[in-house]
Amino acid sequence: MYIAIKNFHSIIAFFLLIFLLFAILYNAYSWSIKKPFDKSNKLAALLGMISVHTQFLLGLILYCLSPLGLSNISGEAMKNANSRFYMLEHPFTMILGLVLITIGYSKAMRLTDGNAKYKKIMVFYSLGLILFLSRIPWSTWL
Repeated sequence: MYIAIKNFHSIIAFFLLIFLLFAILYNAYSWSIKKPFDKSNKLAALLGMISVHTQFLLGLILYCLSPLGLSNISGEAMKNANSRFYMLEHPFTMILGLVLITIGYSKAMRLTDGNAKYKKIMVFYSLGLILFLSRIPWSTWL
């Protein structure tokens, strides 16, 4: 079961990156051509946020099942760069990215001005994406 969830977590990550990048680029394009913020812009942002939350739930399950996750928490693991990465750095950074994207979506949907909505989504989603890209375990992922 651990291997299946780990593989699914990796597959979903591709969709997460695609949806986030699409949400950022689509809203940036719409903003640049001065298109009014509409349902398609909201849907693009919502798909990005849903993919992030789905990935988080899978990651949380994986963190509890993985020998590198919750069961690995110790002072000794902090001295090992690989253990520290999977035990602390990866989950913490991903949660921070999730929080930024959720805040960006929530703030954008409360605004009435379309330009302000575009900016909130572009800024918060871009920051979240940068955090995600910084802590993906590229050597084991690809």
